[in-house]
Amino acid sequence: MLYFHIPFCAQKCSYCNFHFSTSLQQMEPMVQGLISELEQRRDELENPHIETLYFGGGTPSLLSSKDLGRIVDAVEKQYVLDSHLEFTLEANPDDLSAGYLRELKEIGVNRLSVGTQSFFEKDLRLMNRAHSASQAEDSIKRAQDMGITNISLDLIYGSPGTELGEWRKNLEKAVALGVVHISSYAMTVEPRTALHHWVETGKVPAPEEKVQAQAFDYVHEYLSSQGFEHYEISNFALPGKRSRHNAAYWGSRPYLGIGPSAHSFDGGRKRSWNIANNALYLKHLHEPAVRMESEILSDSERYNERIMVGLRTLEGVDVRTLAPLLNESMEAHFKRESEKKLQQGLLVAKGHFLSVPVAHWFLSDGIASDLFYLET
Repeated sequence: MLYFHIPFCAQKCSYCNFHFSTSLQQMEPMVQGLISELEQRRDELENPHIETLYFGGGTPSLLSSKDLGRIVDAVEKQYVLDSHLEFTLEANPDDLSAGYLRELKEIGVNRLSVGTQSFFEKDLRLMNRAHSASQAEDSIKRAQDMGITNISLDLIYGSPGTELGEWRKNLEKAVALGVVHISSYAMTVEPRTALHHWVETGKVPAPEEKVQAQAFDYVHEYLSSQGFEHYEISNFALPGKRSRHNAAYWGSRPYLGIGPSAHSFDGGRKRSWNIANNALYLKHLHEPAVRMESEILSDSERYNERIMVGLRTLEGVDVRTLAPLLNESMEAHFKRESEKKLQQGLLVAKGHFLSVPVAHWFLSDGIASDLFYLET
């Protein structure tokens, strides 16, 4: 698994606190930097066989096809790309011209994750998105006409002032467009964002948890009725169209993250991440000790991660993967707390797996936190 973080956006969305810059003149040195970091770290993946390649951001569709091709060429020089490679590019609708889509396909992109967020103009204005509702729809149709049919849409529910009926229409539009994957996220008010300032000053109302819970219930009910599988708390896919890249994250498989703020995992205990600053990333490109931080996870931290991630998925947590991590105290805690949740109906057991019933998925993070083991 290989991930590239493209830390640029054309403009700042009102709700976003991800790492990015709007200084697009830094794109060329950044592309050079990404290739350089990839070359430096080629041996960190024990298996040189790449099954998934993912460009996230930021806005990766701001990359020219030439620059994207340069990065892919560098990948092919160092790794073996699977014959069934899942190659995902996150994209904004306004970037997906017919010419650009044609070039993406020639490079090998076979999956798009399109940041639609909403098909309503008032929502897009509130979010400060650069595209219009019609651009969102047209971009998907163009991609499909170009032969890129493995398309995922991002949609946000529970925005201030948005009614449940509008959320239904968003979902109906997405299904009518024939997309095969939908990621739906509740609007959250993050610190140091425009939305946070607007809520704090009373310019817009805060998102209502009750409304968001209703929207979550509806997206599950409606998309399930349309043949989608609700395989992770925020993700829905038609049969055979799950995100293989994200599934590998959730399965604790090793991955290499390239670029500012990108995270990596060796599949065991070590996590590392790059500095979340474009200028410092480039300045210290050849000084990994300065550019990167890392941590070695304890058994309890690995246990907590597997509980948190596993209980967000349809299958749940494979208890067999927990056993090697548990000392006597942790095992007693896990048995005691999981038994409580089973009796309360907040967990169900099936074979070797524990999972949260779909009816309680909106509360899954809280259920998982009750199972966490906190060392004293």
